[in-house]
Amino acid sequence: MPARQVHLAAHFPGVNNTTVWSDPASGSQIDFASFVHLARTAERGKFDFFFLAEGLRLREMKGRIHDLDVAGRPESLTVLSALAAVTTRLGLAATVNSTFNEPYEVAGRLATLDHLSGGRAAWNVVTSYDAFTGENFRRGGFLAEADRYTRAAEFLQTARELWDSWPDDGGTEGEFAHRGRHFDIAGRFGTPRGPQGHPVIIQAGDSAEGREFAASDADVIFSRHGAPAAGRAFYDDVKRRLPRYGRRPDELKIFPAVTYVLGDTEEDAAERAAEIRRAQVGPETAIAYLEGVWGRDLSGYDPDGPLPDVEPDLEEGVSKGRAQFRGDRGETVRRWRTLAADRGLSIRELVIEATGRQTFVGTPRSVADRIDEFVQTGVADGFIFVPHLTPGGLDDLVDHVVPLLQEKGVFRADYTGTTLRDHLGLGPPRGAVRRAHAGAVS
Repeated sequence: MPARQVHLAAHFPGVNNTTVWSDPASGSQIDFASFVHLARTAERGKFDFFFLAEGLRLREMKGRIHDLDVAGRPESLTVLSALAAVTTRLGLAATVNSTFNEPYEVAGRLATLDHLSGGRAAWNVVTSYDAFTGENFRRGGFLAEADRYTRAAEFLQTARELWDSWPDDGGTEGEFAHRGRHFDIAGRFGTPRGPQGHPVIIQAGDSAEGREFAASDADVIFSRHGAPAAGRAFYDDVKRRLPRYGRRPDELKIFPAVTYVLGDTEEDAAERAAEIRRAQVGPETAIAYLEGVWGRDLSGYDPDGPLPDVEPDLEEGVSKGRAQFRGDRGETVRRWRTLAADRGLSIRELVIEATGRQTFVGTPRSVADRIDEFVQTGVADGFIFVPHLTPGGLDDLVDHVVPLLQEKGVFRADYTGTTLRDHLGLGPPRGAVRRAHAGAVS
């Protein structure tokens, strides 16, 4: 049996505390030249796609703008439309919120990107979980969380109907009518079908509902499970759901978000990785992260000292706009206290340990071998690399690891198609008529 082929994608850094802004090589997350550099590097490495996240409101900590990680970023589809002019094969993936947008507008912008890029558009479908973000749209918490998920599923269904309103074999161009719980619209869709028919659909949720949504409707999952055991369990679970929707395992690609650090030796790489983690979690970031979990002002605590002995405030808390601090914060506190006690960790050391996600650390050869091993053993179909530097963070990976994957025969030497669907080995999109699903998408 031939070896499975590795898929690679790139995430533009500049969200959370991933980027080491203090590094002399760190550049702007706003300047278009930064986007161009990373995108062209990914294309030089024959990556499948370039991924942009979305932020609909600046995060706050204790009522003030939180700029320890990033204070602003441009709108994704605008940036990707510009990148379409300076790249030729690289897929262009935008995160676009389904809670505070409308299907007609989003479907038109994505179809336009697909035309401008010659069939390279992708849409990461997400919802907004908080009324804090909604305040920017004058409708706050206008939907319960479960309803946001049903809106997202209907949003995608409606967008597919709009794209399909331009038939391949003649007929009435653009005529549509959708009658549903969240959308009641009719008219003519103004943008012809793009080269891919539908943009590639990406889903980034992890709940049971999110996994079901991905199995029924997505082409790619942006997963957080990069470690072997967790990754393999997630991979197997989602792939098992596909047959009920008449889909084969190769019709849904799973891409965990990962990082890498290279060195001349394994020891050198491990030392560099530790230095990077300490730079990513400085004293202020460590306290801010702890405050997000505890829900309290902890500015009086020493980041190199022990955890606070106060109990967490499990109400609204002091952090707004960060999905990391959702869920059972009380359980997180208990788990962190156990970890800190067992290993004698300070606040900063604990945050470094608890939030670290350095997946591939080693020499170029050992990193290439591990990437290949993870794909061959069913941990993932590929990886979305999130570099720690803007914009040159992919340079070493493309220059030193990708050639070794090509040498092993598990990664393309050149693009063999023109569209993102070609790169991913996906067939034509499924039609718009499908079972309505109430699954979560974020």
